[in-house]
Amino acid sequence: MGARGKNLYDSNMPGARATILSFGLFGESAHLPDVMHCETIAARAVRHDWELAPHRHARLHQVLLIESGGGTAQVEEATLRLAPRALLNLPTGCVHGFRFQPGTEGYVVTMPDELVDASLADSDEARPLLRQPCLARADAATRQVIRQIWREFRDRSPARAQVLRGLCATLLGLTARALARAAPVAPAAAEPPLLRRFEALLEQHFADHWKVADYARALGVTSTHLSRITRAARGVPASALIAARLMREARRHLAYTSMNVATVADALGFSDPAYFSRAFARTVGLSPRAFRARLAARATAGPAAAQAQG
Repeated sequence: MGARGKNLYDSNMPGARATILSFGLFGESAHLPDVMHCETIAARAVRHDWELAPHRHARLHQVLLIESGGGTAQVEEATLRLAPRALLNLPTGCVHGFRFQPGTEGYVVTMPDELVDASLADSDEARPLLRQPCLARADAATRQVIRQIWREFRDRSPARAQVLRGLCATLLGLTARALARAAPVAPAAAEPPLLRRFEALLEQHFADHWKVADYARALGVTSTHLSRITRAARGVPASALIAARLMREARRHLAYTSMNVATVADALGFSDPAYFSRAFARTVGLSPRAFRARLAARATAGPAAAQAQG
């Protein structure tokens, strides 16, 4: 699928933009030019009339803090209410957009995936928490660290990069704690390096319809061994993770584009739209059309629905 790297998103949601792109930062296509990035919410939102259309970042992890004001966040298929002290974790690749109340104050901390990976290299407890988008409540320590990141980012003091890396590692740890309080998960066993390599390859090749044998060959292991590793760590064989990743991308296309089902199928490498529809229904439990209709009904329900989900 040659167009995969270019975001194909034409919005399917009422009131949203006609086109949604994959950005480095919102509205910027270049790679992150610094060790990390920190800015106020207003710095970017005011230029877009306080509304940022749904988009995603291919290699960036973001943590957003609301200090005052609020609004709503569209994160994948959920609408979340943002209030003061809201802390929103946005892992690499998740689709998100915002409608802020004018005058909202807060910060967005953006970290490249290399920095996140290095910070979490020895933290098998934090990694699964930070892998999922989630809304939590920021405590005083988290707010203080984010403000310190903001001050350090603006300054050009000696050893600035080293200090920022350390502060970002602390922020990731505090965010993981906040997420654990908001949505506790069972303690995770240590993830083997082979699993991480497989999941990185999966991000690169899910739309190429690689089979388990293709991934195993690229990783230098047998298909049986690869599935043994994924079963132990994720509870399912490698084939299930491959199918789930492809269908997650399908859900994003159906939620955030106006492409018809046949075009979505083609964009994801399916030669037969009917086969795509059957595969989608088998994984998601709804046909593509029914899934899109459900999202449209939620979108037209208005602010009351967002309040209820917040």
